[in-house]
Amino acid sequence: MTSTPTNSTVSALHVLQADYANPQHAAAVVALLDAYARDPAGGGEPLSEQAKARLVPELARRPHAFSVLAYDGERPVGLVNAIEGFSTFKCQPLVNVHDVAVLASHRGLRVAERMLDLVAQLARERGACKLTLEVLEGNTPAVQLYRRIGFAGYALDPALGQARFMQKWLD
Repeated sequence: MTSTPTNSTVSALHVLQADYANPQHAAAVVALLDAYARDPAGGGEPLSEQAKARLVPELARRPHAFSVLAYDGERPVGLVNAIEGFSTFKCQPLVNVHDVAVLASHRGLRVAERMLDLVAQLARERGACKLTLEVLEGNTPAVQLYRRIGFAGYALDPALGQARFMQKWLD
């Protein structure tokens, strides 16, 4: 039986930057990203064994990548993976929030908000001018969260509309 956290258990929540060399942090990053990948909002498919094995070493190799973890007591319940990019218009770093994952048992308890607060702090320390992210428009709770904490659609000229996130897979 899965228990729903109460305010007293949520008060045990602590948020920190992951240390990829810490085996507990590394295991939490993989487990939480796998849980997110299995969720319909993450595509509904588990991570491959190759991705699970290589994820943390590959993140650690990239000085522009960092992760934030949320723990409810000793239990990892949330993850944000972020990757520094560069704003050519501002000539400053930016930080792209690549993954936001919160276990179903802890959704609606502002875990993601707390993690994104730390991401913003770490981005400021890197001299970043902004945070960016993409979200599925049907993920209403996430869209509402992001808007509530200050994210907005990206547009340079309202007459041209908002930017669209697109992708092209490379063979």
